Amino acid sequence: MPNVLIVGGTRGLGQSLAKQYASGGNKVYATARAASPPQEDAQFPITWIGNVDVATETAGSTITSGLKGAVIDIAIITAGYFGKESFDEPDFDAEVKMYKISSIGPIFIVHHLVKAGLLKQGSKVILVSSESGSITLRHESEGGGMYGHHASKAALNMVGKLLSLDLKDKGVAVGLVHPGFMRTEMTKSVGFDKFWDAGGAVTPDEAATSVREFVDKDFDISKTGSYWAPRGPADIGTAEPVLGPKGSLPTPLQLPW
Repeated sequence: MPNVLIVGGTRGLGQSLAKQYASGGNKVYATARAASPPQEDAQFPITWIGNVDVATETAGSTITSGLKGAVIDIAIITAGYFGKESFDEPDFDAEVKMYKISSIGPIFIVHHLVKAGLLKQGSKVILVSSESGSITLRHESEGGGMYGHHASKAALNMVGKLLSLDLKDKGVAVGLVHPGFMRTEMTKSVGFDKFWDAGGAVTPDEAATSVREFVDKDFDISKTGSYWAPRGPADIGTAEPVLGPKGSLPTPLQLPW
């Protein structure tokens, strides 16, 4: 069974992915920011790597040390932060934090994994992005604001594309996914829970199932450097005005940059 690394495994999508992969018999490693990560659960055997803050330069070396030489078949970087802001009330520190976690940290993590020989031919790297990072999908009906969230995800998309070019000759596939609009504390913290029902928001478990099936069955080196919505267009509010009728769009859906 594959060795799986989940970066950001203590809550939300990352927690659901870690548990699903572990319950499927995979050897799962997951990271936590806390120095003392969760204890192993016999039902979900996960090897925890603590003291991993994706916003710091040392995250990659901490992860590689914690892996103790284990080659990773699937690495999913799902750690995130969503700071609420608007044009009238921008937040400099929140924006910097979003960029560090979303689009700077993943570079250093992947760099360390490759240089340590822990990603090899056939390995898959999945960066959890969002449809909010698509410039094409931005539509005036949704308005502006949330600069750090949208722009850091757009930057992550470029990071993923560049990593795919650097790693293609090594046989390592790099993909970006929009996991779906989720019912999480993160989206609730910025007031998006009021859109959950109308926007078709799903639970982290539902999103994790879609991401896992896409990664396991559909994603390989032929799709490296591309950007996908495994759940299709259902929860993408601007899909119809930008891409056309949802009924004519496929699932999984390749998203425009």
